[in-house]
Amino acid sequence: MFAKLKPTRIVVHKWPGTLLGLFLFAALSSAQAQNKASEPVAETEQPTPAKSTPALRTAGKLKPVTITGAAINETEDRRQSTASKIIVGRDEIERFGDSTMGELLKRLPGVTMPGRPGRGGAPRMRGLGGGYTQILIDGEPAARGFSLDELSPEQVERIEILRAPTAETGARAIAGTINIITRGGYSKKLNDLRVGASFENGNTQPGASWTRNDTAGPWTYNLSVSAQQHARKNDSVSETVAENLDTGELINQTERSLSNGKYNGMQVNARLQWRGDGGDVLVLNPMIIHSEGSSASSSTLLQSGGITPYDSSVGSGNSRFTSLRLGSQWTHHLQDGGNWLVSANLSQNDWDNAALRQNFGGAGPSLGISDIQSKQHDLNFSVNAKLTKTLAEAHSLVSGVELQTNRRTEVASTLQDGQSPLTEFDGNLTASTLRAALFAQDEWSITPRFAAHAGLRWEGIATSGTPAAGTPDVSNRSSVLTPLLHAVWKLDDKGQDQIRASLTRSYRSPNLQDLIARPSINSMFPGRGANEEIHPDRAGNPALLPELASGLDIAIERYLPGSGMLSANLFYRRINNLMRSQTTLETVSWADVPRWVARMQNVGDAITQGIELEAKFRASDLWPDAPRVDVRSNISLFASRVQGVSAPDNRLSQQPDATANLGADYRLRDSPFSFGGNLNWTPGYTTRLSDDQRIIQGAKLVLDAFVLWSINPGSQLRVSLSNLAARDYVTNNTLDSVNNAGQSVRESVTSTAPSWPSLQVRWELKL
Repeated sequence: MFAKLKPTRIVVHKWPGTLLGLFLFAALSSAQAQNKASEPVAETEQPTPAKSTPALRTAGKLKPVTITGAAINETEDRRQSTASKIIVGRDEIERFGDSTMGELLKRLPGVTMPGRPGRGGAPRMRGLGGGYTQILIDGEPAARGFSLDELSPEQVERIEILRAPTAETGARAIAGTINIITRGGYSKKLNDLRVGASFENGNTQPGASWTRNDTAGPWTYNLSVSAQQHARKNDSVSETVAENLDTGELINQTERSLSNGKYNGMQVNARLQWRGDGGDVLVLNPMIIHSEGSSASSSTLLQSGGITPYDSSVGSGNSRFTSLRLGSQWTHHLQDGGNWLVSANLSQNDWDNAALRQNFGGAGPSLGISDIQSKQHDLNFSVNAKLTKTLAEAHSLVSGVELQTNRRTEVASTLQDGQSPLTEFDGNLTASTLRAALFAQDEWSITPRFAAHAGLRWEGIATSGTPAAGTPDVSNRSSVLTPLLHAVWKLDDKGQDQIRASLTRSYRSPNLQDLIARPSINSMFPGRGANEEIHPDRAGNPALLPELASGLDIAIERYLPGSGMLSANLFYRRINNLMRSQTTLETVSWADVPRWVARMQNVGDAITQGIELEAKFRASDLWPDAPRVDVRSNISLFASRVQGVSAPDNRLSQQPDATANLGADYRLRDSPFSFGGNLNWTPGYTTRLSDDQRIIQGAKLVLDAFVLWSINPGSQLRVSLSNLAARDYVTNNTLDSVNNAGQSVRESVTSTAPSWPSLQVRWELKL
């Protein structure tokens, strides 16, 4: 059922900070054990009313009994879960006043962000590239092309991170799952307004959000509205060195690009909840997201020797995105204790993009105008039914069926000097995807100290489409059967120490863009002539197979007084049918000579493994004389190997050796002020994509801080500083290839992208 796992060996000396992290973990464990006898009473949330209990009689006298209760916090919810799960609540979401989800997620254990510091992007767990992390919105897969940065943190109630897949949440999660739960479902009234602005490199970026929660008869409603404006620079410098290894000829090229972008966005999210007398619950969750952006760019190209592709260029771009989503969920309680949950979701997503670029001088024509237009429309519908039932008071059985359909249409055109080089691909693209899944899982409390979670999930995906009018239809079908096993063993009756283990199978399916993407011509080499291997065109590959991964996770957890905890998690994944972009020289219809074209290909197998250490605690809970400082730290160490690529550095694409966070915050005694900071670090690394190509990613160091002034119970002022230690983000791509004359050539492209610190001021009001 599972691929045979080879023994896992972790080389400690290759990862900076490993010994320090292990020492910190051991030291804190020892300190907690030594102070166990004198540990203070843990602080809890505001007690909830408890039912009255008859007084007990002792020696003829009434003995008073005090019963207190507290809402389960995120740490307690994590401890009670059989499958490994990290929960991030509103307190942590609000702590730094982040304006985008990317800024927030980068501080979570094992999460890395692509690109320059402070710019967000798609979150990636365990350092793996795009597509390995499953993104869910309220338990539903995020729509194609949806960016989490389109969702304001003010719209989010909590974040759930699952390091191993379950049958219920889905198996398209080789790296893990991030589930974003939108706000709603409160029993208390809320009426919060937040107004502020951020300042970066001379640009002012205002934003505001409003959250309202109340009840009306059997209805509870929540409404969240957010709006923001961004204005940012995206300058970069690209230096290319081309060396002819046969003749010794050396060509140096420097491209300087200046870019300014503006973005306006609005998000509206509502949750309406009705609770019937019999316990049935109906939830409606509409959401609207709209954004518009524009950009202006220019570049100059200086080159010593050879033929210059162009001397200078100007460009502009416009984009518009609208997402409409209506989610519904009905829960029906059965008389025997089980319940049915039926959900249906309908969403529509529209993109409208335009890019215009004109090159001047060089080897190209004097009016090298490139005009690319694209309009995309996605319609998604899904329906799920799930039955939850308790059997024999020890088994919690969950079974269900899922059905999702997606239909995409695209109208696109590519013009170069008024002519279309992609005549057969311009026009209407139509594609549809049908996904069906069946699953069942049983969570079994075998003993008070040992619980197991077993599941089986089958999922099938069928994709078909027509790249353009007059072109042949393409189709791709795949199905995966995934068994999943989880277990937790509590080493003591209180569950203070416990061990987790997971044995799973997961997969990564090809996305629609990789399957049937229409060709994209490299802007450095427009026209019908030749391009270079390091600057290829791009196209889809309908023959892609899904990646399959067998995985093992083992974790040790210690829960400290208050909401503190320590954990160490080991993971291992063996991946089959690895997908990777491969560049080959092809005879294509859009050029008079062969062109280099990059397509996703199945290239073989790979292995990834690592260790994730996490510690969070309040210092005064461990050491009574210590200040009430909340400490949060994590370090994750990764290693991977792609078979078929020679060592060293034959790692999975975009996976660093490590990532780490160290953060703390403190509220001054008898003062309305609290403050904190966080240091995020990702070291630089080299990836060998093939025997002829290497990519170097520079190190990233991001320092964030905040100060919070609680003016009164209904008003507070938050000042946040992001990317204080702003650094340039440097990457390098080196390729050994053969030119048109059959000579060996080595090209090295180094790109430098600056980043800037950001200041945000926000006033938070409870109306």
